[in-house]
Amino acid sequence: MTTEQENALLKERIAALENTVQNQQAELARRDDLIRRIQQMLFGQKRERFEQPANQLDLFAPVSEPVKQELEEQAAEQITVTYTRQKQAHPGRCEMPANLEVVETIIEPDCDTADMVCVGEEVSDKLGYQPERFYIERTIRRKYAPKSGEGAFAIAPMPEQVIEKGIPTANLLVQILIDKYVDHLPLYRIRQRFARSNIIIPESTIDGWVKTCLERLEILYNYCKGLLEAQTYLQVDETTIKVQDPKVKGDTHLGYYWAYHAPITLLVLFEYKPGRGGKHVWETLKKFFGYLQTDGYAGYNQIAARDGIVHLACLAHIRRKFFDAQNNDKARAQKALVYIQKLYAIEDKATEMQLTADERKELRLTESLPIINEMAKWIAAENKLVLPKSAIGKAFLYAIERWEEMSNYLLDGNLLIDNNLIENQIRPIALGRKNYLFAGSHEAAQRAAIIYTFMAQCKLAKVNPNEWLAYVLTNLQNTKINQLEKLLPKNFGK
Repeated sequence: MTTEQENALLKERIAALENTVQNQQAELARRDDLIRRIQQMLFGQKRERFEQPANQLDLFAPVSEPVKQELEEQAAEQITVTYTRQKQAHPGRCEMPANLEVVETIIEPDCDTADMVCVGEEVSDKLGYQPERFYIERTIRRKYAPKSGEGAFAIAPMPEQVIEKGIPTANLLVQILIDKYVDHLPLYRIRQRFARSNIIIPESTIDGWVKTCLERLEILYNYCKGLLEAQTYLQVDETTIKVQDPKVKGDTHLGYYWAYHAPITLLVLFEYKPGRGGKHVWETLKKFFGYLQTDGYAGYNQIAARDGIVHLACLAHIRRKFFDAQNNDKARAQKALVYIQKLYAIEDKATEMQLTADERKELRLTESLPIINEMAKWIAAENKLVLPKSAIGKAFLYAIERWEEMSNYLLDGNLLIDNNLIENQIRPIALGRKNYLFAGSHEAAQRAAIIYTFMAQCKLAKVNPNEWLAYVLTNLQNTKINQLEKLLPKNFGK
């Protein structure tokens, strides 16, 4: 073997070793990032807070001589900081609602007041609470007969009942639904609480009550499902739910709640599907055309590519990738976070100024678009200098692949910069599954989607869910199809 061949072989081995070292470094960085994220999930705070230090310089810009000299002079000075703790004023007692029942207790002095005159009184109010109060709601319908003894009897019709020939009133049923789907109490805990007041309700009975109520609401739910296709802007997200399935031995089936939110019309709809495939959202939105905003899940790609749909990505998801990359490459990650922080500051400015949709669009094109273009150029340049498998490399790639879709929020002032609103809507489901753990069947999971739909709509419309449920459960059967719109939470009380 000649010297040249030996040198060539040596170079190949060196290149292979360098490549191996790079791959091992990338793998170590990936594992370090994974360990850090797991530690953060277990022990760290969940809030993704990032605050840019005041007057922070560009991390990648060269420091000019005047600035360098000023910084050196400041560092040479001795700085003394004096802290003065100010005593905060007491906020005072909280205001109590004026509509609360007042129960008065009059306390007389212990001494003899026969020869005294009452010249006044001192009144102090406290907020009281009475635990579960059950009562019997007895309906008496008087029956009349003609004095002549001939003719029909006269008796008032029985008021509409949610559970025909059942013992619960609408108010009791509403409380059970609120306890389970708003306060996330499993039914067995609700039964235990009732039992403390000597009200014993069999498990099958209370399950049947819940099922009947949700089946009654299905009429209004299907009406909302029809409204979904008429929206022009939708946000979509999904979350898991464990479901008991006889086909799955010794375990539960992992199903999904798909959440749809129309920010303009305040329509929210949950739908249960047994899987996470994109075919499910395709089936539901097969007649939908307009703006569709999602996270980066590939299951949305098929419907997003359909003619007549403009796909919007979520800036919050892009931000999250850079937030997680701070331990890997703090300088670049925080540079990206500063860019994103500026974009959100513009959105806050538009909200504070109460701009119309057209005015918000104009503000975005004037102030947000230059920042987006500058950040895009920076990401493209920096992406070439980092390891693709590192946390910062993955953050860059995630942003690059979705940059055009993220920028589409500039097209209309009604569009939102992120998908956070729909994520807020699915949070109650996450809280619920921590308590009741799973749904009893696929049918039960879909029935739960019905009540989650209307509880989310009540929250957006700032409507008391107890009052809305009580009204709808007792009036839905007598409402004509062309008047169902009036029963929606956003129209309640109007």
